[in-house]
Amino acid sequence: MSELLNISLGERSYPIHFSKAPEVLLKQSVQQLSNRGVQVAVLTDKTVAQALGGMLGAVFPQTAVLAVEPGESAKSIATLGTVLEFLAKRRLDRGGVLFAVGGGVIGDLGGFAAATYLRGIGFYQVPTTLLAMVDSSVGGKTGINLAAGKNLAGAFHQPRGVFIATDLLRTLPAREFAAGMAEVIKYGLLGDAELFARLEQSPLTLESADLADVIRRCCAIKARIVEADERELAQDGGRALLNLGHTFAHAIEQAAGYGTYLHGEAVAIGLNAAAQLSVKLGTLPPAEARRVAAVLTAHALPVRLASPLPLPELMAATMRDKKVRGGLPRFVVMNRLGEAATRDGVPLDLAEACFRAVGAA
Repeated sequence: MSELLNISLGERSYPIHFSKAPEVLLKQSVQQLSNRGVQVAVLTDKTVAQALGGMLGAVFPQTAVLAVEPGESAKSIATLGTVLEFLAKRRLDRGGVLFAVGGGVIGDLGGFAAATYLRGIGFYQVPTTLLAMVDSSVGGKTGINLAAGKNLAGAFHQPRGVFIATDLLRTLPAREFAAGMAEVIKYGLLGDAELFARLEQSPLTLESADLADVIRRCCAIKARIVEADERELAQDGGRALLNLGHTFAHAIEQAAGYGTYLHGEAVAIGLNAAAQLSVKLGTLPPAEARRVAAVLTAHALPVRLASPLPLPELMAATMRDKKVRGGLPRFVVMNRLGEAATRDGVPLDLAEACFRAVGAA
């Protein structure tokens, strides 16, 4: 049995399917596509292919599957080329579809490949990590990293559907589950004080009875934001609120080297830095910032750098961020726990102070 959450975007609308196990619903969907003569291809990574090989074989029989190397390094121009050549070799036409089965890296990479192959084919998201389920699989942001920075090449390309099944988290390493919790905590901080309070009461785990409800709650928050501001064009707030902690996080990932920190780990440090910035700007009391750090720590997430990173490198990465406006970085700050706002024109010395607060040298 599955539940539905619809993302209402006119002709780009699509459903998110929530279920415990993915096989039945996915098999039905693939069969329906096959009955209509739609060509299907699958993108995953080698770790997922090994862990879920039986399921992939059952759901996608006689379907071309490409498994790339796992990790953030796969979000590259080189790997994008590999995916595009794979689709071309399989002679997918413009009516074909790509299933992206994996975490955020596979979703971002597969979505961007689908957006660019033949100027755009359909794709479906099958997230296998908590982070992808609550965040990156929903909303249509796709992309890859460049040497100059995180997600600097990409496209808005909405999936045709998302299949979220909590059983897929059973194979997830504890570190990856914790990384996903950074995005869950982010949603509480930017727009759901009750969710944040629930996370304060007790850490969310794979065994939590309300895990599925929390995942759906995060997707509903993101759906509401994306429906109102699909392409992040709002002058204030809007989809940009989803970047809470991410300007700091993207700089950390680049300066440390992609893969040193999982994306969620960098986001956790970024959320702590964003809380510090909120305190310095006078929008959040220091006691509230301590609550943010405490919840992150309770979910086995870092709030400081494991080893110092050079401040000049962090600031240089920040200034290359795609959210820079008028030569100054754009940050998301907290007005209170459960309410966030965008802030342009943040003085560079304040950004530097926040990086120092989380361990920059």
